[in-house]
Amino acid sequence: MKKKFNTAPHPTISQVKIIEERNNFPISWLNKQGFCEYGIYLENVKGIEIKPTKSMVEGTKVHATLEANFREDAEPTTFDEMLETSKTGEILSRELPVMSKQHGIRGFIDEVWMTPDEFVIIDDKPGTRAYSSSINQVFGYCLAFKEMIPEKRRIVASLKQRGTENIYWASYFDEKAEKDIINLINRMHRLLEGEIEFKATDNPNKCRSCRFNTICERKMDF
Repeated sequence: MKKKFNTAPHPTISQVKIIEERNNFPISWLNKQGFCEYGIYLENVKGIEIKPTKSMVEGTKVHATLEANFREDAEPTTFDEMLETSKTGEILSRELPVMSKQHGIRGFIDEVWMTPDEFVIIDDKPGTRAYSSSINQVFGYCLAFKEMIPEKRRIVASLKQRGTENIYWASYFDEKAEKDIINLINRMHRLLEGEIEFKATDNPNKCRSCRFNTICERKMDF
């Protein structure tokens, strides 16, 4: 987890880093892309600053509380030690950093259950509806995690209701899921390279709840 890479900030797009001469963006953008990728353009390409929503602030607080509670009983260890321990028992990690140099993505996984048979990648979400955008995000974590492990244990993608133990959606990270998320990631890279244009949602309900709706020139009527 301490491997060094040549890293630099992107000269014009915020939150994008150039790692080993390739654009690298946050995996959470796969969720934002599913809501409205034009919002990524407004915030990170045009540099428009908008205050976070109430739900965003509350989500940050909940994550911080969960992490603090976890650290009270957690034992420091390395990623390699966790992998070795999980070959014969179960181990839990929170806020695990992952990065794929190959696919140009990075992020922090909310929870990872490591067992002798499989790795369960868990993303905490408010509510219990498995939106396609949320699934894309957790598949992105699975892809980055897969690149970091030297073995082929099964990987399970899961969504958990924030603040509870309720896993309301789970699926194996199989070949189809991997192919689909790579295609989406490649689209994101084409957007960042300026090869294609960012698209705005055609759903007025999304526009209504979007924090950019007061300044977005592409918003739907509502």
